[in-house]
Amino acid sequence: MTTTTAPPVTGPDARTVRRFQTRIAVCAGGGEVCDGWVLGVVGAALPLARDDLALGTTATGLIGASSLIGIFLGGLAFGRLTDRVGRQRMYLIDLLVFVAGSLLQLTVGSGTELFLVRLVMGMAVGADYAIAGALVAEFAPPARRGRLLGSLIAYWYVGYVLATLTGLAMAAGLEGPHVWRLILATSAVPSVVVLLARLGTPESPRWLAARGRHREADAVCRRWLGHTLAELGDDVQASSDRPGLFSAAYRGRALFTGTFWLCQVTPFFAISTFAPQVLSSLGTTGGATEVVLNTFLLVGCLCGVLLLDRVGRRPLLVVPFFVATAALLVLGVAPGAPVALTAVCFAAFALSHAAGSTLQAVYPSEVFPTEIRATGIGFAAACSRIGGAVGTFLVPTALTSWGVGAVMLCGAAVSLFGAAVSLRAAPETRGLALARTGAP
Repeated sequence: MTTTTAPPVTGPDARTVRRFQTRIAVCAGGGEVCDGWVLGVVGAALPLARDDLALGTTATGLIGASSLIGIFLGGLAFGRLTDRVGRQRMYLIDLLVFVAGSLLQLTVGSGTELFLVRLVMGMAVGADYAIAGALVAEFAPPARRGRLLGSLIAYWYVGYVLATLTGLAMAAGLEGPHVWRLILATSAVPSVVVLLARLGTPESPRWLAARGRHREADAVCRRWLGHTLAELGDDVQASSDRPGLFSAAYRGRALFTGTFWLCQVTPFFAISTFAPQVLSSLGTTGGATEVVLNTFLLVGCLCGVLLLDRVGRRPLLVVPFFVATAALLVLGVAPGAPVALTAVCFAAFALSHAAGSTLQAVYPSEVFPTEIRATGIGFAAACSRIGGAVGTFLVPTALTSWGVGAVMLCGAAVSLFGAAVSLRAAPETRGLALARTGAP
């Protein structure tokens, strides 16, 4: 009687595997640069487009919120689609949409057309959140997973800051009624670069195994990870009875991830999308104010990435919520405070918010199983943009009707609610295998 054994693993060494996993995170992060660019560049372009297209207040607000509405729709639709058709295919399609949408902004002739183009681009952003997080989580080892996932948010801030700087420089240095078109179209540049970098990315072995394609999954593991499929963990077997996102096993996790992300994003977008107006109302003027704010956000995010695998997920989520609440509360109670105190509060908000925001890429990617991982990430991203889109659209009216103090107090209330939810529901997943973090 003869027996058959699996062929020995002759794949890459540990250093090569580590470089590959880093490459996966960098290419995924490149998509986040594009995401941040698409959202950040509109701040400088929208005032110019308003004049060129003769947009009213309502139309201007809708265009400013269009990408956020698109993220809501894209997260819901394409997260689920990514779980059905695979990470690799969607990984490239969404970048093609970025490139096409960026160039179409050069040709739009009305506010309606601009709204529709940016809505579709926002849907691609929502898709990329789900795709990137799932792919990085499914290739990353437990010891590095937190840093690699958290870095995705750092890349987002890099894109946002670069887009803001580019937009402000172009608005100041170029003349003509169509400068805003060129500003918006700059997102094509990083999109093309990232699209080319993503070519050749293998499919996730966890997704392949979950679809019953074990031979292909084992081949990917051997070629790129230097081990067999069996060594990935116990969540890689095809199953027809895995519960859905809103089953009893995962409903609480869906509500937790969606709620904490919403509570982080709402105050941020309510302030940052109209940062020049808000900071002007607080006594600070000039286009540099938005750059300073987002630079603080980037620094805070980098601090969060460094802390993720040291202090753990739960403390890094809860503590920043309380710091942001205190900062916004001071601004709300004393909107006419000295400039020094205002600057301290804004810096505290930016640093704490950004540090905690690294969990936006970590928790949704960890707490769901492979079969519904992208669906869960997409749902959480969609929830976050409900508050973001509404806040962005209503901030100008609220500032006029209620004043800066009331707007900041509303932000403080949202942050406090996020802290309460996180205290109750946030798990600690540091160092755990993905099979355990996503288990029922």
